Formats: sequence, structure tokens, C-alpha cells
Amino acid sequence: MTTAQIQAIKQRYSIVGNCDGLNRAIEMAMKVAPIDFSVLVMGENGVGKEVFPRIIHDASQRRNKKYLAVNCGAIPEGTIDSELFGHVKGAFTGAVDSREGYFSAANGGTLFLDEVGELPLPTQARLLRVLETGEFIPVGSSEVKRTNVRIVAATNVNMDQAIAEGRFRQDLYYRLNSVSIQIPALRERGQDAVLLFKKFALEMSEQYKMPPIRLDAEATAVLLAYDWPGNVRQLKNIAENMSVTCEEREITADILRTYLPQRSTTTGQVVPLRPVARTAEVHAYEQERELIFQMLVDLRREVNELKRILGVGDTGAATGAPMPLPRHTDLGYVDTPSAHPHSPAAPHAVKEDERAQYMDVEEVRDAEPAAEPSKMTGTLEDVEREMIRTTLEKNGGNRRITAARLRISERTLYRKIKEYGLD
Repeated sequence: MTTAQIQAIKQRYSIVGNCDGLNRAIEMAMKVAPIDFSVLVMGENGVGKEVFPRIIHDASQRRNKKYLAVNCGAIPEGTIDSELFGHVKGAFTGAVDSREGYFSAANGGTLFLDEVGELPLPTQARLLRVLETGEFIPVGSSEVKRTNVRIVAATNVNMDQAIAEGRFRQDLYYRLNSVSIQIPALRERGQDAVLLFKKFALEMSEQYKMPPIRLDAEATAVLLAYDWPGNVRQLKNIAENMSVTCEEREITADILRTYLPQRSTTTGQVVPLRPVARTAEVHAYEQERELIFQMLVDLRREVNELKRILGVGDTGAATGAPMPLPRHTDLGYVDTPSAHPHSPAAPHAVKEDERAQYMDVEEVRDAEPAAEPSKMTGTLEDVEREMIRTTLEKNGGNRRITAARLRISERTLYRKIKEYGLD
């Protein structure tokens, strides 16, 4: 195949990269597509194996027939035979009707068996028979049925090891592996990692109308040096995460390292890196925001506790005067002397669910403090209005990001913007 032909396939299927291993995989897929060989696509998790069965089907003589993709690892062992080969009514408890399996549904087309290495041994035996003869028997039936499907399988399992351990049939492996296609890991693709990062960042920018993030020279070096155990899927996740959560659009090496898990040299396990402090401005803003949220949550809990102590629905109903707020200690909330002469003693500590820290802002609107905390003026509505306004400005008016940063739903944010006249 010419370079232009390979590039055309990449554009059609949104494949990004120029490494030799990726080009060879595409070329092999196109060569075997017109011939009804069983194909085994191999590669680590997250490398993009699911694209190649589609390429093979679309370039084959079966392109006008059905294409079905089945994740064998996601189907419970007890139902896998029924899913693949179908069953008749009454075959097992709950079989209230007959059901067509994937091999019948895909007749004449292509069946993609993802994670084929996870199939149980009895199912492997039935699959081998279908591949060799085109015949199968639905669960609970004695009638032999025929099908004409092309099998394209994919796995991340080390098949030699699985065969040696007795987890996979050797004869089935050779039957599936008429032609094998090896997809390179991301760490083997060199500059492709940078191209993919730019692609994912640009997609997030276009979808959510935000400035795209960019890597500086040092961050690019860190990106290329990382081994990417999760491959392209991990890279996409990190790029999308950074696009939403990073205040800075120019990504430095220190910022990138905060999002990259690091493998232990002794155990090989992935351990998160300690977050690296970002700029003083971003750090100060985040601290200010978290402080305001914590103050709102604390006020809510304090008012609710006072209501519980007084046994009234309104904090000031019993006395007509503001009540002193409980003191916050490291151990919880301890009651201060009450202004009400008959108020019962407060418990030594009141523990609330940690979810309160992430409660919707609208849930604390009614919690006006009887005594305002330091560095906080006006009503809670004023604080809430200012907090929403400031966050909107820092995010360029992007409401989706603003809602995520304030930890409220977009619907609530829209209502608040309209209520406070922040349109």
C-alpha cells in the first residue's frame, strides 16, 4: 500500500500516528480483508484494537452485511453460551422464550469477539466447532444450525502463557490465528503520543468551547518519557481531565506530573505522584473557593444542630434573638452556652456525612448565620452570587466548567445565574 492510501484509511477511522508498527498493522488489515480468514488482533489494553475489525469488515466482501461486536469478558460465564449461540424456550430458568444468538444474528457478516482470551473452556470448545464446521447447537436444543460468519477476535492476554496454564485451547488459538495483527503499545510509538495529546485537547476545546491546552518543551519530554501502561485510553483520559481542571492553558512539566501515576521500581505497581504546587495565583484561588464552600457547609450544619437542640423549625423562633453558633474543634462541633434558658445540652460531637462537603449550594441558602464568621460579609445569597460571578469570570463564561468547579449541577447553575441576574 502507498503512503497516501494508508493516510486515507487513518483519516476515515480517525487514527492518529505515523509510527511504522501502526502503519504495518493497517496494511496487514487491508491485505487480509478481502479473504475470509479468521483474524486475531493482539495488543495491550487501550491501544485501540477495536478499530481494526471495523477496517477489515468495511474492506471485505461482507461490507453490506451485519457487523456485530461482542465483549466476551463482559458476559457472565453462566450466560455466555446463550448469548453467542442462542437458546430455546425452557432451556433454563428464566428462558421464557427462544432467543437468537450472535452467531445467528451475524449470519453472512462479521462477528468481532473482543477479549476472546476470557472465554471459559466449554465455550471455547463450542466456538472451535463453529469455526471448523459452521455448525452450532443452541442451548437446550437438539437441532443443529448453520451460520456463515467471519470471526475477527482480539485479546490482550499472553496466549502462549494462557495455553501453557491450560486457560486457553491450543487448537482454538491456531484456528483463530490464521492471520495475526499486532498493535504497538503507545510507549513504542514515539512522537505519536504528542500528536494524540493534541488531538484529544483540540476535541475538548471544540466540544466545550474552551481554549485548548498546550504542552511546553519540558512537558513534551515528560510525556514522551512516560511508559503509558493504559496506552491511548489513558492518554485520552489525562488530556480530557487536564482540559477541564487545569487553570493554566500552557502545561508545564510540573503540572503534567501531577496527573501522571508513577510506577514503583520495586513492586511495579502504579502509585500516584505527589501533587506539585501550581502557580501562587491558582493555589490562592482554590484555597479561597474551598474556604467559602467549607464555611457554607459549616453554617448549614451549625444551624441544623441549633434547630435540633431547640426543637423548633426556625432558629430564632424561640427567643427572637440570634443564637451563638457552636464552636468548631478538631473533634467536631461542641456546644457553646445557649441564650435560651431551657435549651438542652448539646452533644459533645456532631458528626455529619462527608458528603455534606459536596452538597449543592442551593441546599444551604436557608442557612443564614446568626453571627457572621470572619472575612465574610453580607447574606449567604450575596456570598453565593459573588462566588458564582467570580468563578464564571475565571472560566471565561463557560458554564459547564463553572458548574464542575462549584460542584453543582448545570441546571442549578443556570437557575442561579438567572436568579441573580448574571446573564
